[in-house]
Amino acid sequence: MFSRILVCLDGSSHSEQMVPYASEVAQRFGSKLILIQVIQIPSSLAAASAQGAESVIEEEMRRLAYEAQQYLEGVAARLREANLPVETVTIEGSPGDAIVGYAAENQIDLIAIATHGRKNIGRLVFGSVADHVMRHSTIPVLSMKPQPSDK
Repeated sequence: MFSRILVCLDGSSHSEQMVPYASEVAQRFGSKLILIQVIQIPSSLAAASAQGAESVIEEEMRRLAYEAQQYLEGVAARLREANLPVETVTIEGSPGDAIVGYAAENQIDLIAIATHGRKNIGRLVFGSVADHVMRHSTIPVLSMKPQPSDK
């Protein structure tokens, strides 16, 4: 039923709380997990782009992509120890659109994503990637509100 599960991570402990749920589904269905992190151009660099500093942006994006890949490989290593098939992917773009687009283009059967639990004005100002994915994807979405960290 779920051959390929896309697990959306953003480097936070909140997003990682979805991993055990996605892993359980993967074990039950014999699914492959695809861990994804979307890299966005930081707003501080967007102004530099307008001023013609493309090389600075390219260098920063390479650094961010490398860090994201290292992070995803760390998460993937733990899953591989449990004998789960795992792939890692980093892509650039707006998170909601990038996730929906990747899922549609890569035969994803289930998207697993944690919300950040923002309410009212926070959601209005910051939006919600999980909400965007649920509204714009035709693929089933497994979503949860993470528990606060004890840190």
